[in-house]
Amino acid sequence: MTTRLFSLAAMAAAGAMSASLPTLAAEQWNLATPYGDASFHTQNTKQFAEDVRQATDGELDITVHSGGSLIGHAEIKPSVRRGTVQAGEVFLSTLSNESPIYEVDTLPGLANSYEDAYSLWQASKPIITQMFAKEGLMPLYSVPWPSQGIYTDFELTDASQFQGLRVRAPNINTQRFVENLGGTPTETEESDIPTAFSTGRVDAMITSVSTGKAMSAWDYVSHFSDANLWFPKNIVFINKRAFDRLDEASQQAVLDAAAQAESRGWQMSRDDRAASAKALKEHDMTITEPQGELQSQLQAAGDKLFESWRERAGEQAEQLVSDYRNRQAAQ
Repeated sequence: MTTRLFSLAAMAAAGAMSASLPTLAAEQWNLATPYGDASFHTQNTKQFAEDVRQATDGELDITVHSGGSLIGHAEIKPSVRRGTVQAGEVFLSTLSNESPIYEVDTLPGLANSYEDAYSLWQASKPIITQMFAKEGLMPLYSVPWPSQGIYTDFELTDASQFQGLRVRAPNINTQRFVENLGGTPTETEESDIPTAFSTGRVDAMITSVSTGKAMSAWDYVSHFSDANLWFPKNIVFINKRAFDRLDEASQQAVLDAAAQAESRGWQMSRDDRAASAKALKEHDMTITEPQGELQSQLQAAGDKLFESWRERAGEQAEQLVSDYRNRQAAQ
């Protein structure tokens, strides 16, 4: 009888102790992106977070902070590197001050289709992964914007029209491209485009139909020259230490969701390109493609950029371009 009472008491004590212990909380991650909720990139990133949440039964909960609400664009990569936030998304070519390799998807004429753009990503991914790894970072996936064109309030027929034109250029290669054409590049974040036009800081811009639609470009320009210049990409990445702290099942869930996000995102880009072009036309914007002399002038400005890039990027550029050309040939 004494033994039975002792056992019951021990069980009661154990139960009380376990009830007082805190339940293990889900792992909480923050992902910072500079793009607003209307962007297909943000929609894709939020779906990635939801896929991870479902696959881990809520054990890994990723909160996406859109529109630069948590951290400004320029601070996202340093913040993920320091571990201030666990994940981030940036426009890849904004990192060009760190290495010319990050400029590769903004070289005019190098990739003029989604198929070529994907081959270029596959060729550059191993090098970019190595560079990120040196900073304790790990790329998850990359998704392109639709190809870049030129927005003006007049019909663009000759490169001489760039003389004295203040052109919104979001990265270093776009800035060099504008300068090669005789224009004056102006760096303006996407969210500031309407104000830049209304205050006269910008006369024209080089960007995609997606950005044109998102920013209601028809309010301040009338023409879009679908020059199909390049397919720039966003990249989503994480702090490697944060990834290593996850259990094996959660790590695999992140990798699987990332693969799905990349595949889904490329299709979303294609779909958004078609929908955005339709929206421009519905708002009476004139869409043309460069012809004749203008096409030759744009190509010449692009070729000049490409040769400069190859010299600056050195052996890595040769390796990357060679791999890319082989992938193109195998398409």
